[in-house]
Amino acid sequence: MRIGKQWHLRLGLMLTLATGLVLFVTWSSAAPDGGAQHVRWDIQSLTGGAAPGPINPGGHASASAPDGDTITLTGSGTFVAPASGGGSGAVTGGGTWSATANGGASGSYTVTRLVSWESAGPQAATPTFIDNIDEGTRTNGVAVLRIAFSDGTEGVLTIGCHGPGAPPGIIEGIATTKKYKTYYTVEEPAAGVDANRTLFHVR
Repeated sequence: MRIGKQWHLRLGLMLTLATGLVLFVTWSSAAPDGGAQHVRWDIQSLTGGAAPGPINPGGHASASAPDGDTITLTGSGTFVAPASGGGSGAVTGGGTWSATANGGASGSYTVTRLVSWESAGPQAATPTFIDNIDEGTRTNGVAVLRIAFSDGTEGVLTIGCHGPGAPPGIIEGIATTKKYKTYYTVEEPAAGVDANRTLFHVR
């Protein structure tokens, strides 16, 4: 009788351990991806400044500082946004910058880190665009990226995409810091003008 009880106890313990191991392995296998989003961002060019476009990389967007200085950026890149939220070093890309101050200083910039990414959901199906980037689902949202400028300064770039179907409260365009200067007055897009538009593609 005692042997039977010990056997049942051991069997129960073995099953519990085995179940826990299976659950751990399953969770561990899923953890590396775990809903991480692979995102491409673009300061896009929208031919004609209206649908159907087409949409291409290579656009430009501007923002202004309180002293009236304006900065204009081009650029594109990618990042991996962890499912847990927060930052990531899995980034690529950058672009060019030019400012009206100091006789029109200019150069390039490189993305060094993702600070945060917030998706606002896929864009609405209408209006219809010809999307020549086409690297996933066109998505509204906001990304914050750390960047390094070619003149040795650093900054934080905010990219906002308020496309079709986006909820209110999202900028369309860019805002950035460059050292201590805050280019936070976003130049909004205008109908018929190919400027100040951004786009995310999510895979």
